Amino acid sequence: MQVNRVRKWALLLAALLLSVVQVDQVMASETKTIIHAMGSTEVPKKVLRVVTLFQGATDSVVALGVTPVGVVDSWAQQPTYDYLREALANVAHVGLETQPNLEAIMALKPDVIIGTKSRHEKIYRQLSQIAPTVMAENVYDFKTTLDLTAEALNKPEKGKQVWDDFQQRITVFRKAIKQREAKWPLTAAVLNVRADHLRLYLNQSFSGVVLKEIGFQFPLPNENGWGVKLKTKEALPSVNADVFFIILQSDDAAVRQNYDAWRAHPLWQMLTAPKNKQVYEVDNVAWLLSGGILGAEQILDQLYHIYQFPQTER
Repeated sequence: MQVNRVRKWALLLAALLLSVVQVDQVMASETKTIIHAMGSTEVPKKVLRVVTLFQGATDSVVALGVTPVGVVDSWAQQPTYDYLREALANVAHVGLETQPNLEAIMALKPDVIIGTKSRHEKIYRQLSQIAPTVMAENVYDFKTTLDLTAEALNKPEKGKQVWDDFQQRITVFRKAIKQREAKWPLTAAVLNVRADHLRLYLNQSFSGVVLKEIGFQFPLPNENGWGVKLKTKEALPSVNADVFFIILQSDDAAVRQNYDAWRAHPLWQMLTAPKNKQVYEVDNVAWLLSGGILGAEQILDQLYHIYQFPQTER
């Protein structure tokens, strides 16, 4: 009797272990490992509900043809940028990019959360307890954001198509501008006008990354980082470039007055872009705040318009 009982328990234990192995195998077949800025995360292969916690991720999800269940508020045109408003018409908001509401995120029961280390590193563990969470390193590298988002949503082919379409439009633009500008590649200064100072954005900013991808070069080639603040007009020679792209921070009168003061200075008049009438005001949402591939496409749209090249389809 005792032998039979032991044999019975052994068979039950073997069956249990086999079922555990089978469950593990099923789970493994339904998830995949994604390497990201905070390590590695098992993410479902079939994602139906995604929450995005920074502007570039929201932009990228829409570009991939997916409607998120939750997004953070936009920096301007609140609560959603105009260019994304139709796509995100009925989507819930989960607070600010710098301070997302964890309870609101949990209530949405996401399959995956997409954040960025530069904003959300301190709450990564809490986010991961809500749902599998992947993070980009920063908010400005829109290609990495697109790749991570496409991987998280299991849409690598769509991600490649979106990127290839963008690259095709860049190729057409480069060909056209090389025929017009003997000096190509041009140096470009992206100047953000605030109420009390001027900012020069360089290659570790969103607009800088986009312009570099297109082929432009920048002032201060040895300067690393997002850019520099200019508080005195005596610093104007450091921003000298073939073309100026001007981003007014807002419609406030103080911003416009500050811009008028800078461009009225004699040093401004001596710089290459003003002398050659190559100073252009551009949209602050696309150039400064959007952070994703659709925003990059809008920058390219504006460049086609500025240089009066026929628009390509997208």
